[in-house]
Amino acid sequence: MIQVIFMGTPDYADSILQKLIDDDTTEVVAVYTQPDKPVGRKKVLTPPPVKVTAQKHNIATYQPARLRDADVVSELLKIRCDYIVVAAYGQILPREILDHAPCINLHASILPQYRGASPIQQTLLNGDKETGVTAMLMEEGLDTGDIIKIEKISVADDEMLESLFYRLTEVAADLTLDVVKNFNSYTPLPQDDSRATHCKKITKADGEVEFDDALTLFNKYRAFTPWPGIYLTSKLKLKKIALEDKTSHNEAGKIVSIDKDSIVVGCRVGSIRVYKVQPQSKKEMDVLAYINGKRLSVADYLS
Repeated sequence: MIQVIFMGTPDYADSILQKLIDDDTTEVVAVYTQPDKPVGRKKVLTPPPVKVTAQKHNIATYQPARLRDADVVSELLKIRCDYIVVAAYGQILPREILDHAPCINLHASILPQYRGASPIQQTLLNGDKETGVTAMLMEEGLDTGDIIKIEKISVADDEMLESLFYRLTEVAADLTLDVVKNFNSYTPLPQDDSRATHCKKITKADGEVEFDDALTLFNKYRAFTPWPGIYLTSKLKLKKIALEDKTSHNEAGKIVSIDKDSIVVGCRVGSIRVYKVQPQSKKEMDVLAYINGKRLSVADYLS
């Protein structure tokens, strides 16, 4: 039986954990995840998905605020394991833990591309046609370890974050099991640091858009739906849009046409079709209801 300590926090990690639990050749001996956090307007203290799954299966669960604390490290080193599997955990592993057993990280990009916190969003922001999951040996740097194996998938031009997230999660879960079971048959290879790119943690401010380049705007919509969403400087959220064209030249924000269920809005380069919007502090609505309420027509500006 292969014994594994698992470290992870969100849904992406939870699916990988469940795959390890379901396999009859692996035993998850302990789970490390982030502390419970307040969620929603009422700030209800909510456990991470990984904790819920671990406790459902009666797996010892630890939620240290700082993995680097001496007492936390000491406690972990007492747990025997063959591997430590890490997926979107959210903390850096100290050297003592890295030395305890081979630490395998599942990163949702084709490393060394998109090291960092938001590789799936960055794939969509850049309009990439291909992405994947990298299984790598962890070291003290951020996503810099030797590559064990990469699984690649194609990305459709209109694929949204939730769809890509789901597909990559499935890939990561299968890849984890493969690598853990066949670890000794792989030869980890160093990354080419000269090709490395990085991506930052997404913030709410990243969702603000302008009618500049239609393709850039559409890719932000793909990457930032459902959170943080995309919105204009007026705080009007663009809830459902499509790319109309990529090459025309227009006045930014001018309504080009009004159809039975949508409007076309010009960008300096290209145009987008808008179906649904959400004004600040109001519910989502059809864009036609919005422009009728604002008495906007063709040649007016969406704002």
